[in-house]
Amino acid sequence: MRAHDVAGRLILLGACLVLGAGPAPAQTAGSRGALPHLARQGTATQLIVDGAPFLVRGGEVGNSTGEPEYLRTYWPKLQALKLNTLVVPVYWDVVEPREGQFDFATVDGLVRDARAHGLRLVLLWFGSWKNSMSCYAPAWVKTDVKRFPRARDRAGRTLEILSPFSDANRQADANAFAALMRHLRGSDGVQQTVVMVQVENEIGMIPHARDHGPEAEAEYRRPVPPELRKALRAGRDADALQPDLRKTWESAGAKVSGTWADVFGPGVEGDEVFMAWHFARYTEQVAAAGKREHPLPMFVNAALVRPAFKPGQYPSAGPLPHLMDVWRAAAPSIDFLAPDVYFPNFAEWAGRYAQAGNPLFIPEALRSPDAAVNALYAAGQHDAIGFCPFGIESIGEPAATLLSGANDLLAQLEPLLVANQGKGTMAGLLPPAAEQRQPHQIALGGVLLNVTYERGTPPALADGVIVPSGAAPSGPPLPSGGLVIAAGPDEFLFAGLGVVVTFDSRAAGEAVGIASCEEGWFEGGRWQHVRWLNGDQTHQGRHLRLEPGRFAIQRIKLYRYR
Repeated sequence: MRAHDVAGRLILLGACLVLGAGPAPAQTAGSRGALPHLARQGTATQLIVDGAPFLVRGGEVGNSTGEPEYLRTYWPKLQALKLNTLVVPVYWDVVEPREGQFDFATVDGLVRDARAHGLRLVLLWFGSWKNSMSCYAPAWVKTDVKRFPRARDRAGRTLEILSPFSDANRQADANAFAALMRHLRGSDGVQQTVVMVQVENEIGMIPHARDHGPEAEAEYRRPVPPELRKALRAGRDADALQPDLRKTWESAGAKVSGTWADVFGPGVEGDEVFMAWHFARYTEQVAAAGKREHPLPMFVNAALVRPAFKPGQYPSAGPLPHLMDVWRAAAPSIDFLAPDVYFPNFAEWAGRYAQAGNPLFIPEALRSPDAAVNALYAAGQHDAIGFCPFGIESIGEPAATLLSGANDLLAQLEPLLVANQGKGTMAGLLPPAAEQRQPHQIALGGVLLNVTYERGTPPALADGVIVPSGAAPSGPPLPSGGLVIAAGPDEFLFAGLGVVVTFDSRAAGEAVGIASCEEGWFEGGRWQHVRWLNGDQTHQGRHLRLEPGRFAIQRIKLYRYR
């Protein structure tokens, strides 16, 4: 679906999503060269697949959906969403039902079906922890609590959480993960359907800030490891420590040696740092074992913190932004940390992860209508590797059509996006927080962009079909947002919906006018003109406007005068 084909009323036909899906090209072995890997371009980190930068237009399936037979009927819908990547779980208890005996039939089926439908895969290793708990550990692990100890609360009660202080736990997980990666090397090393792997899932300690088992208590009384002490000193000297970590450390006296309580204090904040280090060290050994077999890019994800919650009230000690320094010091085999964003303040959380050299990848996001504009914003503002709404097989309307439209724009713009990543020539467009006054001002390419946002009214639906014009609208307002690329001197490409932009020069005494504005689309990387917009659509040369409820790309050229 080209941008100019998406009518103002948005085409909210769920049936069209399925029936309109054309066949996707199958992946072939060919000359693939290096494995998928990460590479730097300017300030950005890019995922390289088949020798070229690759933007993940993804979706994550539900936790119990990652099986070939269950997914079989959903592939046409996934293709219609214009995805190029599916994020799917791999269950430890399924691949190793008996210790040392592996069954990769489920993995092989997922890889086979993804290839057949022209999609890549990101695998999620549901090993020791999934959403804090150890629900995907095999029965032979769960039932042998003596050999595979659990975390304990303050009263000594065992929790449904494998203790990260156990060598047996860590080695069993590492053995299984290494076997998975070894299998992928043999079964997918040429075609490279799997492009990245997540190690564990939403690691965290709850309902207490730390493990109180005997191994944990003994470790808590030992000195803070020298690697972490070194990272603290280096971060302080460079004025680069995460503020919350620095506050916890300095509140305890900023000591450079001593026990965990000495260095980080006896409170829950210090307990969280203690657990973060040991969760990360455990994960590092699992990831390193897998990378020795098949060194694909690997990452970890985090369940985010609700406002005012304290460690123990949320899944504590995971790869959260305030613990980024701890995780990066403890787990060098992990390539980046990723957020699962279900809160409305998407821009804030995206910004907290896209820092200190950590590339932005969103493995899970709320499958709401706003997901479409959040995907565009992440690509434009933060050079994101990719964006993946959760429970993608269950996405409904209008979110599905919106996401398909946004993915269509990203697919068209991919050559430009990857060429501009890391160069400071792009920006994301998303309505600022409610307390901020519009317009949203962005300095780009020597011009000041003044952006306001219009949330469109959705058309009325009846059984998934558009009600004739004049019927009452239904549902909440449609989202607004997008991205902008500085394509040349005083030339910009805007993509999205519900955006109005005026332009000011950053030079004193100089004005900016619109020389030309046109709507079009990209095909094979080449611009295809649809229509000129120099009259009413630009308010007689006073603004650029991407209509509410309709995805579009506009190319605008400016001129300057005094």
